[in-house]
Amino acid sequence: MESIKFYREPELDNPCLVTAWPGVGNVAVIAVTYLRDKLNAEELGEIDPAGFFDLGGVFIKDNLVETPEFPKGKFFYRDSGGEGKDIIIFLAEAQPATGSYEYAGLVLDVAQRFGVKRVYSLAAALTEYHPDRPRVLGAASSPELLEELTKLDVVMAGDFFVAGLNGLLLGVAAERGMEAICLLGETVKYAAKMANPSASQAVLRVLTSLLGVEIDMAELEEFAKNSEKQIREIGNEMKREFLQNFTKPIWERQENEENG
Repeated sequence: MESIKFYREPELDNPCLVTAWPGVGNVAVIAVTYLRDKLNAEELGEIDPAGFFDLGGVFIKDNLVETPEFPKGKFFYRDSGGEGKDIIIFLAEAQPATGSYEYAGLVLDVAQRFGVKRVYSLAAALTEYHPDRPRVLGAASSPELLEELTKLDVVMAGDFFVAGLNGLLLGVAAERGMEAICLLGETVKYAAKMANPSASQAVLRVLTSLLGVEIDMAELEEFAKNSEKQIREIGNEMKREFLQNFTKPIWERQENEENG
């Protein structure tokens, strides 16, 4: 694996793979980063980004030019020592600009090297209205896995499309005969560019149940509460603008009808 740099070679017992790339509401990255930190996962390796990304410029710091830096894609692992589920985590800073299929294949090459048979991917599911409590939608590579998700109140939404590597990886995993599960947290369209930790927390609750691990959600809960306020404020402002610009008081409408 010339494109992979390994930091260590742990002996893991039937691990699963959890992956995340940046996407709508940053739902996947927030959830998986939080999981990694709470499990104290250690660095395992990284993918050589050359050939997968185009750089559009460089950063300047204190008026000095810094060297070009490619987005990183790193592997982490959690060795339970026989007291839980061994887990490999892949976290990427960006979606590749080219060679997405090959990139997904590299991620799964590493997973299979350590005996991974099941892959989890997280993403966002866009909605028209801001939900009071984000639901989790699900997709899987077999009817048996769908039954497993249904028992956790995951919503089966039928036909839909999961964009980017958060989706493509599932198909590549299925091609290889690996079990694949996608969990998608509801995210309102008008705040799609904002971080949505509420959706991240929703998918993380389901994911940790599937993994059989327990983590403290307190910090993510606080982050979610603060973000919820901002999202609701945006929604309320949009409603006010709509009422102001696209509706008229009933007395003005009556006057117009009479004059007409």
